[in-house]
Amino acid sequence: MRILIRTSKWAIWARRLGSVSIPFIIMAVLLHRLGFMTSDIFRAVILVGGVMAVLAVLTALVALARLWWSGDKGWGLALAGLVLGLISLLPYGFYGQLLLRYPPVTDIATADRATMPLLFDPAMARMPPPRMLSAAEMAAIFPNVERRTYPLGLVPTFAVVQDLVEGNGWQIGLLREPAPGLDMGQLNARVVTLPGWREEVVIRVTGTDTSSVVDMRSASLNALHDFGSNGQRIEHFLAMLDETVTTLLRDNPNVNAPLEALPEEEAAD
Repeated sequence: MRILIRTSKWAIWARRLGSVSIPFIIMAVLLHRLGFMTSDIFRAVILVGGVMAVLAVLTALVALARLWWSGDKGWGLALAGLVLGLISLLPYGFYGQLLLRYPPVTDIATADRATMPLLFDPAMARMPPPRMLSAAEMAAIFPNVERRTYPLGLVPTFAVVQDLVEGNGWQIGLLREPAPGLDMGQLNARVVTLPGWREEVVIRVTGTDTSSVVDMRSASLNALHDFGSNGQRIEHFLAMLDETVTTLLRDNPNVNAPLEALPEEEAAD
């Protein structure tokens, strides 16, 4: 007499859920990054993807327990569902620990935000008022988010800032270079995070021919929590700016010196 060994339905469903959750999450992120999916829909879709991943893991665990006792087939399917479900949950775990580490802040700045306005964006109209950190919270969480003062002229400092922004691949939306008679330059740039959240950076440079002051603002446009990205972005950018300006001053000690006037004979020629 031939004994038929069944394939566990739990294992089959674990494999199905796990195999669907990964492309589901990836497609949601891609559509959000490309702008084909609004942030409100993305939040709902990504929640569904997380639920599917959790179900894949739970179903796989039930399947493995039943297979141990029943002797049915399906170990490979159950293990595949478990692995795929855990892989799908990795980004949720990563952002979950950021959620616990950073408060729900959406706007970080080194100076008065009124002097560093964001470009108009319709998404801002649908967002609640941004939450900012107090001075004590800022010092504890982002101690390097501070105004920078350099012994470098306004024009070369702004040129360094612009080069760094372009090197980071940020999309410049507003560029006001320092002009004769003006002691300020400003740059607004758009940043898209890995999951597709839009954030805006504002950098203002003030100063004279021999010194400059740099302030920076970074704000989320369509997220309820920035997961620390705005503060980290400012700290990282200002650290790069410190290093670049230091190198420039070291290699060009006369960078602030005014150009010498040409002799009258050469000027006449």
